[in-house]
Amino acid sequence: MFITFKVVTTFAQDPLEKAGKRMEIIRMENVSVTVKEEQKNKLIFSDLNLSVNKGEKVLIRGRSGIGKTTVFRLILGFTRPSTGDIYFEGEHVDPGNIWNIRKRIAHISQDSDIGEGPVIALFEEVFSYGSNRDKFKRNDLKNLLSEFSLREDVLNNRFENLSGGEKQRISIIISLMINKDVFFLDEVTSDLDSALKEKVAEFFLSNPEWTVLVISHDPEWERGGVRVIDFASIVSGTEVNGHGSK
Repeated sequence: MFITFKVVTTFAQDPLEKAGKRMEIIRMENVSVTVKEEQKNKLIFSDLNLSVNKGEKVLIRGRSGIGKTTVFRLILGFTRPSTGDIYFEGEHVDPGNIWNIRKRIAHISQDSDIGEGPVIALFEEVFSYGSNRDKFKRNDLKNLLSEFSLREDVLNNRFENLSGGEKQRISIIISLMINKDVFFLDEVTSDLDSALKEKVAEFFLSNPEWTVLVISHDPEWERGGVRVIDFASIVSGTEVNGHGSK
């Protein structure tokens, strides 16, 4: 069985894509995921096919528990497909190259509790890692705090004491400062007010060089130039419920 994503919103074709100049960055071919549940195999989804080009903006939407987050986990190598093949920039995703693939992608999960202690210490820890060294620029941090309506003194607060919206914005700022051009964003604006949702969406979607995959229920991500995928149309008829996958 071959099932493709149903595009529920159609926009004008990208001129570069029309000219055949867009490079495919992600491909998933006939991917199925089955997990063990109560000593039985449980199908999450099957025969999933997806192609994303460099610079493309893709919004994946659908009800909670349907398997959307599993798509990100598959590409990042945190979940192994039961069947099918996954490619990143033409390379087959496997244990031998997954670390290099992860270095290319900025992933913000829907779990915003990414650390404890002073916020500035969290930045220092992230930018102490080998692949992030020399990327920290205090002026960039200052500008991004201002961009996303955060005061500089938030850096002295303990991360665990921040509001959900503040945690999301700190996670967003970190993802931007590590200088990646592929973003996996999982419900990153769920705790923000409408004005900030709009600002974050505009920031990510306006850069033509970035490849952005978004999982969100927020309408602010739906706009011209964004391919909207209805995940529910893919997994209807499979044994899916709200347990174990989002």
